[in-house]
Amino acid sequence: MQHLTEVLERQRRAHRGLRAPDLQRRRADLLALRRMLKEHETEICAAIAADYGHRSFHETRLTELLPVMTGIDDALRHLPRWIKTQTRGVDRLSFGLARNRVIPQPVGVVGVLVPWNFPVNLACAPLISIFAAGNRAMVKMSEHSRNLARLLIRISADYFSSEKLQFFEETGGVGEAFAQLPFDHMLFTGSALTGQKVMAACARNLCPVTLELGGRSPAVICDDFDLRTAAERILYVKCLNAGQICVTVDHVYVPRDRVAEFVGIAREIVGQRYRDLASPDYTSIIHEQAYRRLTRLLDEAGHAGAVVTPLVDGPSRDDAAHRLAPHAVTNLSADSPLLAQEIFGPILPVLPYDDLEEVMESIRHGPYPLAFYPFSRDRARIDHMIQRSMSGGVSVNDALFHVAQHELPFGGIGASGMGHYHGREGFETFSKMRPVFIQGPWSMAGLLVPPYGKTIDRILRFLGR
Repeated sequence: MQHLTEVLERQRRAHRGLRAPDLQRRRADLLALRRMLKEHETEICAAIAADYGHRSFHETRLTELLPVMTGIDDALRHLPRWIKTQTRGVDRLSFGLARNRVIPQPVGVVGVLVPWNFPVNLACAPLISIFAAGNRAMVKMSEHSRNLARLLIRISADYFSSEKLQFFEETGGVGEAFAQLPFDHMLFTGSALTGQKVMAACARNLCPVTLELGGRSPAVICDDFDLRTAAERILYVKCLNAGQICVTVDHVYVPRDRVAEFVGIAREIVGQRYRDLASPDYTSIIHEQAYRRLTRLLDEAGHAGAVVTPLVDGPSRDDAAHRLAPHAVTNLSADSPLLAQEIFGPILPVLPYDDLEEVMESIRHGPYPLAFYPFSRDRARIDHMIQRSMSGGVSVNDALFHVAQHELPFGGIGASGMGHYHGREGFETFSKMRPVFIQGPWSMAGLLVPPYGKTIDRILRFLGR
């Protein structure tokens, strides 16, 4: 892939041939990104809708464009403080006469591998941190975002030189070649299986990598929390983008004697929000392969004795349009495939429980999820559940919204990913926080020299050793 290599070399020459971008240049890059998205908003929404088969323009504005716009505003507000040289304390070895500083410097050229589920958000939210830190970027879009990729390739040239930002379309083998480039940092968002391959490719170049993967993010409704309120919030997230979200609620634990009530409430809530499967506000499954996987999971669960409940009236499937209604699934066996893999669709297993500690034990000993969603009005219980679990992030008494907080880092742990971005943590991820030691009038190198004699003993006693 000669073109990829040429762009990388061009961006790297530009990075190494200039001083780090000043505050004005970084602000200009962020403002250019905002203008690009704002001035082409309708075209972007149309391109994503075409890639999906159907997706509401309102949903794209809400879940993709708005978070990026507010993220840019947040970065612009904090950037003058982020880029400042930090003054640190000094070790006793310096007798208080030296100085320590940390200087944030751009790492260089960052590669971004973007998935299809939120292609604008997951391409441009990282660019906020990358540009704020003074870097350049090459962005490879998903093979399932062809219309959007072509649009971004075309319009970005009006706002950025290719030495600053270049988008790439997947035309066959591009992603594999992209992952093998010697970037200064790589950010990948996608499946754990592909993440392993990306990390292995980056390892050959000793390229630092941030992985944003996924996981079976659980919600737990405690007996003291209003069931309808919890259902309203959980079903909002589960239906958003037809459940094709890495941080959606994968499954929910409900007190055993309230499972049937929860399913009834869920059907009522979803029916009010989406009149039927053809609702213009409901998103299609991205492609036939994903659609067939989800319908197969439902069919297998039903054949194994689970109770599969569509949450909208009328037909629950549209094969031609790849539309699948939201479903609640109860009475699942412990070995059900729905409980063994991330669902990534509008299917919600509702799991009964009798003992909250058993639920927490199950969550604690499984693969670490990307998110955890406890629902309780008892502060001590919430703190206990958080301490008894591990996940990439937590939203208490809601779902998903920790991701929209620009003051919080976003990232996984273990199988759900590694590293953080968003806000200050994003700035630091794509910066080299470079330590600088400035020696004072005297140096230990002049004091601790052979022959040591008793000098070393006196120095160590002074230092408390």
